[in-house]
Amino acid sequence: MADVADAQGRSTHGRRPWGRRGRLLWQIPDLAAGGMVMVVACTVALFPQAVTSADPMRTGGVPLQPPSHAHPLGTDDLGRDLWSNVAFGAHGQGGAGATALATVAGVAVGAAAGLYGGWWDEGLMRGAEFVQVIPRLLVALLLVALFGGDLLILVAVIALTGWPMTARLVRGEVLALRERDFALAARALGASGWRLLWRHLLPNAFPAVLVGLPIQVGRAILIESGLTFLGVGDPGVPSWGKVMQSAQAYMREAWWLAVFPGIALTVTVLALYLIAEGLHTLTTPTLARQHPLGPWRGERRPADAA
Repeated sequence: MADVADAQGRSTHGRRPWGRRGRLLWQIPDLAAGGMVMVVACTVALFPQAVTSADPMRTGGVPLQPPSHAHPLGTDDLGRDLWSNVAFGAHGQGGAGATALATVAGVAVGAAAGLYGGWWDEGLMRGAEFVQVIPRLLVALLLVALFGGDLLILVAVIALTGWPMTARLVRGEVLALRERDFALAARALGASGWRLLWRHLLPNAFPAVLVGLPIQVGRAILIESGLTFLGVGDPGVPSWGKVMQSAQAYMREAWWLAVFPGIALTVTVLALYLIAEGLHTLTTPTLARQHPLGPWRGERRPADAA
């Protein structure tokens, strides 16, 4: 017998419908595969000391040693353990922080443009277009040359150049939602613009923003790795791009210097894109009806209401 949810969203058996959804999330293959990889990646990034005891910056070992029991991924040209550099390099990726800042800025700009329209919309969107046409790597190189290559500077640069995508996405969602019946009813009942935005428009625009977050994180990681590959960044912080830069001169005799950091970067970005694809399936009603989860946006299938 199917559970019937009451007005507060609780089932007759005292369990929230979201508990069932959470267990069934793993039935979407893309989301399940990407999620498992990112759980491992985030664990290594947050607790690198749990997977390696070697100091990633310690030199003095045998240089260019191939993978062995003592050094599972080999050593670099300075005798540093490559596995510890890969593990601590995951901690040094600023993709999540940069994406968080860019998302906050993009949501604020897109919400204001979509809610007020008129010259607000024109001005903010022209500003977003101006930021989009500027080469991100060129801006990053310029700002790092002026203010230094600290990781926080790289995060700020990526965030300052990454918000237009989210802004345009949120603007489009707000423009579409503000003409829906529920938004018109809220206005008729006297809801102010900001109350309409926070209580009705942004919650319904959230699924579209959620799908874009993993893609933004993946792009930020690629940009950070590209900048460190070009020699921009803090020399005291391990980075996958920095390891691959040092591998250029030893591609024939020390293949592991480029292969293992490249695999870590590729698998991480691929997992983020798989998560985005899975979230797209989950938030699109026509696709989600093919799964036991049902759509994200609150539509209930007839079987759920029985």
